[in-house]
Amino acid sequence: MAEAPQHEGRLTRVSAFVFLHTEHAIYAVLGLLLAVTAVLALVDATGLTWHAMHALGGAPQLLEVVDRLLFLLMLVEILHTVRVSMRSGKLTCEPFLIVGLIASIRRVLVITLQSSEIMHAKEWSAEKEALFRASMIELGVLAVLILTMVVSIFLLHRARDDDRPAGEEEPGPETRM
Repeated sequence: MAEAPQHEGRLTRVSAFVFLHTEHAIYAVLGLLLAVTAVLALVDATGLTWHAMHALGGAPQLLEVVDRLLFLLMLVEILHTVRVSMRSGKLTCEPFLIVGLIASIRRVLVITLQSSEIMHAKEWSAEKEALFRASMIELGVLAVLILTMVVSIFLLHRARDDDRPAGEEEPGPETRM
């Protein structure tokens, strides 16, 4: 009977080792794919910025540049989350709230431009009026969502014992003195 707990302990250790290394391998591949995607998004945003500068920065071109840059910021934030999760073994929710906040702001910018184009149209039809109303409702929902995420980030930051933002890496043994 004494061998059963020892056997379970060894099986538990082996399976934990296999799962941990599998998890790290998946995180590494995911991080690599996110990094490649971020580099491609950066190249695309650079090209869009260059074209917007040559077009003297019309509103649609500038909105597209800002949209791509915010998308790039989302990718970098997710990549940071993957890196921190690999190093610490912990998954924090603040980076995901930040990504959601950035995504919501992106959507607000797009809706604002679309609504502006509708408002400046020469013809005002029932279809455009319905589209405008739906856009205003979506903007209201997004405003509540953004406010909720900002308050959540604030409360998460305030609830921590130390003054570091959530998601920031804890100093490792090589940085402690």
